[in-house]
Amino acid sequence: MIWIYVLGTIVLILFILYYRNKLLNFQKQLEELQFMHRSQSVKHGKNWEHFVPFMKNFEEIADKNNFVFIGMPIDGIAFDEDAIKFIEIKTGKSSLNQKQRQVRDLVKEGKVQWVELKY
Repeated sequence: MIWIYVLGTIVLILFILYYRNKLLNFQKQLEELQFMHRSQSVKHGKNWEHFVPFMKNFEEIADKNNFVFIGMPIDGIAFDEDAIKFIEIKTGKSSLNQKQRQVRDLVKEGKVQWVELKY
């Protein structure tokens, strides 16, 4: 009679180990898919940044002919007749990183300087 309990316990342990292993594999696959999704989102955003100046509503913000793409830490600067505009382009759920927030805050605080070097 006790051998039935022992056999049942062994079967239960094997069952638990088998499905635990399957769960760990699914978790690993999920993490890989999430990483790939984030990576694709970043690539999409970086590619999109190059085309935004050619869209109709960009003209409401700045003249595309006066826009200079920088890439990092901000996407670009527009040298319009009435203002110099620091422009950061975001897609989807992306947000400013720490360096971009720092640049934004310095501009808002008026801590922008003109420096001319002559050699």
